[in-house]
Amino acid sequence: MSLKILLFGKGGQVGWELQRSLAPLGELVALDHDSSEHCGDFANLAGIAQTVLELRPDVIVNAAAHTAVDKAESEPELARTLNALAPGALAQAATSVGALMVHYSTDYVFDGSGSAPWREGDATGPLSVYGRTKLEGEQLIQAHCARHLIFRTSWVYAARGGNFAKTMLRLARERESLSVIDDQFGAPTGAELLADVTAHAIRTVLQGRADLAGLYHLSASGATSWHGYAQLVLQTALDAGVPLAATPQRVQAVPTTAYPTPARRPLNSRLDCSRLQAAFGLHLPSWQQGVVRMLRETL
Repeated sequence: MSLKILLFGKGGQVGWELQRSLAPLGELVALDHDSSEHCGDFANLAGIAQTVLELRPDVIVNAAAHTAVDKAESEPELARTLNALAPGALAQAATSVGALMVHYSTDYVFDGSGSAPWREGDATGPLSVYGRTKLEGEQLIQAHCARHLIFRTSWVYAARGGNFAKTMLRLARERESLSVIDDQFGAPTGAELLADVTAHAIRTVLQGRADLAGLYHLSASGATSWHGYAQLVLQTALDAGVPLAATPQRVQAVPTTAYPTPARRPLNSRLDCSRLQAAFGLHLPSWQQGVVRMLRETL
């Protein structure tokens, strides 16, 4: 199976890992918003559609998005262009060249109520501009491109770039105690895991399982709060001999209301990934496994 794969958003956390996981599948053309040879700028809808028509890929993978959740509240038009209209334009172009389209969405399409993990068919109810624009992006892809894989995920981190764990470690070196939110729950999910599952899913769908196209939830297994996440990060660092002023026992649990933000966050970001695991024969590792591995790589 020699494929031509077109990746948008190569410089982001997920895009960076996708460059690694997709390369063995075939010829990979990876673009960012400032790529010169072909247009990868999501603000230029005609440009990205033209890129698809010129390159005629077998697979389009979109890892580009407006992910600054609070900033999106003050620039809703830009967020809608990047998160909804651009994916919609790609979906139309994908259909015109017969490509499979792969896209990433978010737990923010839900209202975060209750404590049960969200299933793919549950009613959506985004609380923020980010969530609303990501939901519209899903809907436009579903409307314009039947051959799609949409993966909703949560709490994404990577070894490369900034992340919650690195922030906690920096603060724990500087301060004797930390205050971290304990009433939002989800599964920290590594960009590496997303990239590896994506490559597996693409391979499976293109090897004659076109019936597996559709929407899936994809996160690491289990769940924690940001408070529990911070405690694991600090304990892992201590076990590795990193000197910290704040120990896991000195992480204070506080409610979301202690840190007001422009965008409302869902309290329940748990995702039920059983549909994905059954469809693609996967076992998703625990969130702790990925976080500890990432920390050992970066400490």
